[in-house]
Amino acid sequence: MTTTQILLFLLAIFPGLAISYTIYRMDKYEKEPWYQLLICFVLGMLLMPLAWYPERFLEESAYTMTTDMPRFVFTALVAFVAVALTEELLKFLALRLYIFPKAAFNEPMDGIVYAVLIAMGFATAENLQYVLVLQGGFESGLVRMFTAVPAHGMLAVIMGYFVGQAKFDNYNRLRLFMRGLGLAILGHGAYDFFILQQYYPGLAILALVLLVLGYWLSSQLIRRHQDNSPFKDEV
Repeated sequence: MTTTQILLFLLAIFPGLAISYTIYRMDKYEKEPWYQLLICFVLGMLLMPLAWYPERFLEESAYTMTTDMPRFVFTALVAFVAVALTEELLKFLALRLYIFPKAAFNEPMDGIVYAVLIAMGFATAENLQYVLVLQGGFESGLVRMFTAVPAHGMLAVIMGYFVGQAKFDNYNRLRLFMRGLGLAILGHGAYDFFILQQYYPGLAILALVLLVLGYWLSSQLIRRHQDNSPFKDEV
């Protein structure tokens, strides 16, 4: 690898690792086993190719179809179905099927921690794809460091908050699962729609508004699970 490629590689992986470490530090009262965190991160990376190719196929299909349907409707289909539904469903399934039944998942905050680790693995693999494979370079890496990667993290906090609740609420479990998944899809789809639509450039600023709101909501949800941790009094 050349020096430039090494720098691009580091730029691509840095935001996902930094957010992973941050959420690990926020798990104040009962730290998760390092190997489970690593497995979730790697699992997230492995999910990215499963989402990437179906997304590209659905996008190309939507934009090449001959129809009288308005283009912004196609953009909404791409944003909410091809991208948001595909990615968030895969991340939810990894969270639900792998780590949710494990003994290490023993407090509501763990839903957020593991959801974020899965999302950061996914976002890191996606970053490598955009920055290195598709040769987006430093510009792509820097923009995504402050937009796409944190967005993945915030959506994971929202999903993980409800999955964390579902772990200890058998009666409302399905409802909480659907709420977490649904809100993650809705937020992801709205964010992508504002970026992808081309007819009203001013709407793109709403993607930044969503990022700010997502940061505020994520911090509130994390603090709520921190305050309600069953291990809080043991520290």
